[in-house]
Amino acid sequence: MRPDDPFDDAVTARAVIAADGTLARWSEGARLLLGHTAEEVVGRPAAVLLAGESGPPRLPAARWNGALALRHRDGRTVTTWVLAHHRQPADDRPGEWLAVTPLGTTDQELPDDPLVRTAVFQSPCATMVFDEGLRLRGVNDAMAHLLALPAPHLRGLRPTDIGGRPQHAELERQLRQVLRTGRPYDMQTHMKATSENRAHAWLARLAPLTDRSGRVRGVCVTAHDFSEQYRARERLQLVNEASIRIGTTLDVTRTAQELAEVCVPALADFVSVDLLEPEEPGGEPTGPLTTPVSLRRVAHRSLTPGSPESVARMGEVVVYPAAAPQADSLVAGHSIVASVPSGDLDPWLAVDGTRARQVREFGVHSMLSVPLQARGTTLGVAAFTRFTRPEAFTHDDVLLAEEVTARAAVCIDNARRYSRERETTLALQRSLLPRALPRTAAVEAATRYLPAARSGVGGDWFDVIPLSGMRVAMVVGDVVGHGIQASAAMGRLRTAVRTLADIDLAPDELLTHLDDLVLHLSHESDGAPGTGEVGATCLYAVYDPVSRRCALSRAGHPPPVLIPPGGPARHLELPSGPPLGLGGLPFESVELELPDDAVLAFYTDGLVESRGRDTEAGHVLLREALSHAAGPLDETCDRVLHTMLAPGGATDDVALLLTRTRGLPSAQVATWDIPADPALVAPIRKQVLDRLATWALTEASFTAELVVSELVTNAIRYGAPPIRLRLIHDASTLICEVSDTSHTAPHLRRAKTWDEGGRGLLLVAQLTQRWGSRHTAEGKTIWSELALADEM
Repeated sequence: MRPDDPFDDAVTARAVIAADGTLARWSEGARLLLGHTAEEVVGRPAAVLLAGESGPPRLPAARWNGALALRHRDGRTVTTWVLAHHRQPADDRPGEWLAVTPLGTTDQELPDDPLVRTAVFQSPCATMVFDEGLRLRGVNDAMAHLLALPAPHLRGLRPTDIGGRPQHAELERQLRQVLRTGRPYDMQTHMKATSENRAHAWLARLAPLTDRSGRVRGVCVTAHDFSEQYRARERLQLVNEASIRIGTTLDVTRTAQELAEVCVPALADFVSVDLLEPEEPGGEPTGPLTTPVSLRRVAHRSLTPGSPESVARMGEVVVYPAAAPQADSLVAGHSIVASVPSGDLDPWLAVDGTRARQVREFGVHSMLSVPLQARGTTLGVAAFTRFTRPEAFTHDDVLLAEEVTARAAVCIDNARRYSRERETTLALQRSLLPRALPRTAAVEAATRYLPAARSGVGGDWFDVIPLSGMRVAMVVGDVVGHGIQASAAMGRLRTAVRTLADIDLAPDELLTHLDDLVLHLSHESDGAPGTGEVGATCLYAVYDPVSRRCALSRAGHPPPVLIPPGGPARHLELPSGPPLGLGGLPFESVELELPDDAVLAFYTDGLVESRGRDTEAGHVLLREALSHAAGPLDETCDRVLHTMLAPGGATDDVALLLTRTRGLPSAQVATWDIPADPALVAPIRKQVLDRLATWALTEASFTAELVVSELVTNAIRYGAPPIRLRLIHDASTLICEVSDTSHTAPHLRRAKTWDEGGRGLLLVAQLTQRWGSRHTAEGKTIWSELALADEM
């Protein structure tokens, strides 16, 4: 043994007994006590040292102390007090026992010992004093009571002699530190003293004891039970943690789960959260409540992985009878504590065999049920259960559970209100957006719309609008803001765009009228509660499949992307135009020719803007995602969203509209210049019938002949030359257009019985699928559409 080994302290006899009962170590103090050297006894059974026929004492699991008769080397019997405690090594080796006996101990304290006298005089609580060798010089009655050991027999022992817990080793290290530095030290721990039936929080204060010269001669250790302060700190920490961890999202289920996670294991071993279901989807839970109560399990958490204590599964409806704490607390409107020992749970367990088996299997002994209440509404109930922790719920536990649950209830109510408003807004927006895009001969189209993941539904919209002459309008817009107000404004703007498109305004003129409407909406909402200034952006384009030309204009909206057949994607250079709602600023149109199978991509800024990248990088990424748009447009839409959006969803609303152009072959268009002579109408009718026969549209000849005759005659009679007739057809529609240079718009009128005219347009309206007029730069065009045989 090393001379400086604390085990070989000659003041105390020490022996280590291995798990098999043999002696593993033998100190110099043990040799002085019994005369045996280490070489003589190490490796031999410890029982050979016992004198008499009584045999070895029955050792408890942790510690034993008492008088033992031991055999001296010279054959005599030595009766001495022995303290033995079990030590568990850090590795997987079997544990061992340390037996200690202070040498030179008497039954009388040394009243003249200055260190003991000083400690007894100065310490008002459990106190013990160690000297420079870390040997215990004395303890007062309070400390001896905590240790459950006789004070006279403890002199000369070290902390690790008294007990084998980690706290004893830590105390010995800190004592050595105080002796070396001369500075006091406060040591906190949570443990059960030997004389106690449950654990307490202890504050051990280590103070150096000095002589008149200032030299440190020992350390005084006083133990203070600060369990109340410890529990108060734990409660404050739990409340603080609840304010941070509960309500991180506006999701009801996640918020309820956060409540359960915060309270396990800090407050309970198992926590469940059950919510009331409204009678109508999106409604409020109604009252008053009566038993039995039906609730839906939305969250639970347990110390045991998998939560085997739970009788209900997540999402399952649970019916609680009158005897259940959950039902009773909901009906009463306040918290209820119930326990198995008191018999409070017996009526409930008597009618619920499954739950009774769970209580017996896991040793559940206490339950606390707290209603979830917020803003005068009862939302559900949180149940706290203890089975591992031996203590029942105290009054302070109830107050803590109520405070944490109240915070969670407000967050759950916020999430529920947000979910209800979001569903309402989504329903409104779905009703305002087109359910399906119209099938047109000019373009093939595909769209995607995604509401924002967190900020709620906004005012993004898209539309494809069939126009006269087989043309088609494509529009995408974005109202500033989120929520119902933005969706309502979006609906009004979309309706206005369709109305303005129906009168065939040019893109820049349409945006001018739309700008006036946004200004009007802003004036209407000025000062109204929950509203504010309306702002929006818009991109409007018109494609003509006959000329294969597309006119575009934008109001502060991102430019479209053009993907020509076989070519790279590129953004179109368009004048940006001011956002809608500024008023008085002009908009410009750009017209370009598009080849067949060219793809135009219209989108809102939510697709390219992200917190993790700048807008320019988003545009580059979008062009890369659109570079392979030769396949189906639906697949291209999915690929673009997958490439552009983060896994958590879009931070803003996203609208995407892809269109692929389809030019109309020249063979499906016929044009005639009409002289302003009524006598030449008959030859024109003959030419029209011949062309219809060439197109194999003889079934529509009679109707087409009447329509052409009326429109041409009206143009000759009331219009201004030059006059032009054009026929356009595809698989389902035949279009007749008559153009002249007069700007006077035609209108239907009710002809009287004896009137000779006034029935032409009425006849056209009755014979065709739809008709109308549009203004052009040269004058106007009257058009009508006839459904062909397969559509009639």
